[in-house]
Amino acid sequence: MPFVLHRLFQGVLIVLGVTTTVFVVTRAFGDPVNLMLPLTASAEQRAAFAAQIGLDQPIIVQYFRFLGDILTLDFGTSLWQRRPAVEVVFERLPYTLLLILAGIGSAVLLAIPLGAVAAIRPGGIVDRTVTSLGLLGLAMPQFWLGLMAIMVFAVMLKWFPTSGAGSARHLVLPAATMALAPLARFTMMVRASMIEELNKPYVKTARAKGLQLPRILRRHTLRNVLVPYISITGVELVTGLSGYTVVIETAFAWPGLGQMAVQAINRGDLFLMQAIVFIVAGLIVMTNILLDILSKAVDPRIELN
Repeated sequence: MPFVLHRLFQGVLIVLGVTTTVFVVTRAFGDPVNLMLPLTASAEQRAAFAAQIGLDQPIIVQYFRFLGDILTLDFGTSLWQRRPAVEVVFERLPYTLLLILAGIGSAVLLAIPLGAVAAIRPGGIVDRTVTSLGLLGLAMPQFWLGLMAIMVFAVMLKWFPTSGAGSARHLVLPAATMALAPLARFTMMVRASMIEELNKPYVKTARAKGLQLPRILRRHTLRNVLVPYISITGVELVTGLSGYTVVIETAFAWPGLGQMAVQAINRGDLFLMQAIVFIVAGLIVMTNILLDILSKAVDPRIELN
């Protein structure tokens, strides 16, 4: 419990730092009013709009008002959607979470057996095949892979829809595109860790006592591999939330936060961008805390501080 409270406190500071950075950046590199209004707006319209949203106040007053609004999840009204910004974010958030869980989740489940099988006989045909496919997966850019998936499986073969959401068939191509690179990284990591574990004395002793390799893998080596595996899974989840979902959601017109963030930037919707950054930062903090707790559950020897 002390660890959880400590990490929650750290998380609050991180989220505060991220949102403060967004506040400063959006005001340091230009007038937000100019970003949110068309170029044809008159000086009177700009002044009236600035007074309406509180941007005519001193910067320190704006900042503390901004912090007060965060406590109530009030980020203002989206200029693009004409609705509360946080409402728009929570409407799109499930789509992004579904995409991440389907893509990275499938990579997590597939990488363990693939890496373990490859590690049993290093240099064998299975190991070479898995390694080659892993390197190929790492070499292909996701935006290119997404376009190729649309061309082949949606346009030519007509197996899946080209874009959008609404059914399980809509999810297959974007989830598979998201899964490929993490699957390659996970598999290479499991393979390397498993080879290292299989060469340790405790494994050789267990085999000398007559234990079968599948039992050794299941009861001993897998647990030692899982701790770093959980850590790299956390990195992929954080990267997915904060990064490459934008590419996939844009390519497949998937209605998630990544696509909406691009649209909000293009439309100069400052309030919507602030809400997106805050919610994503909070999710990243909670993900890291949960993964730390999971690591402790897998290996009680880990010291969490």
